[in-house]
Amino acid sequence: DKDTSGALLLGRTRQATAALAKAFKSRTAKKVYWAITVGVPDLRAGRIDLPIAKLPGKGGERMVADPKNGQSATTRYLVVETVGRRLAWLALVPATGRTHQLRVHCASIGCPILGDGKYGGSEAFVSGYPVSRKLHLHAREITLPHPSGKGDLSVRAPLPYHMQETWSLFGFDSAAGDALLDDDTSEYSIL
Repeated sequence: DKDTSGALLLGRTRQATAALAKAFKSRTAKKVYWAITVGVPDLRAGRIDLPIAKLPGKGGERMVADPKNGQSATTRYLVVETVGRRLAWLALVPATGRTHQLRVHCASIGCPILGDGKYGGSEAFVSGYPVSRKLHLHAREITLPHPSGKGDLSVRAPLPYHMQETWSLFGFDSAAGDALLDDDTSEYSIL
């Protein structure tokens, strides 16, 4: 998803590329995304199981929830912080890797990702706060078996500038979110 910021893995050799592809295909790669949503989910932690299909047409790539004909798609989420009932910082862990999955899933529970007009329409924007209109979806961390076969490889990406500004505005502490990632007994472990 070209509008999503964050961690990106590229293999430098054919062997490394094959190992990375195998980790994603076998779902041994764990991906954690951070997002700001407009609206707060009803549950502090949950799972969204909602099949997704590509919407036919000429309007560019667009996915839709399609329980009947869509491909299986599962996302677990955790509310890390909130701004009242208006905005939420979510940690999102996709179990599947469908195109625009996180964007479709967040919009489907009534909490579109901030700046995601494609899936959230006008509801994906807020007034009264000086926040960027860019998409607030960030691939924070990817962990997978190291291509060498020894241990794990973990890559963590810093927030882009527009999201750093939003975190600062609302007093969110990235270190606290990372502490949850680093602690095996944390709430992230339920994801």
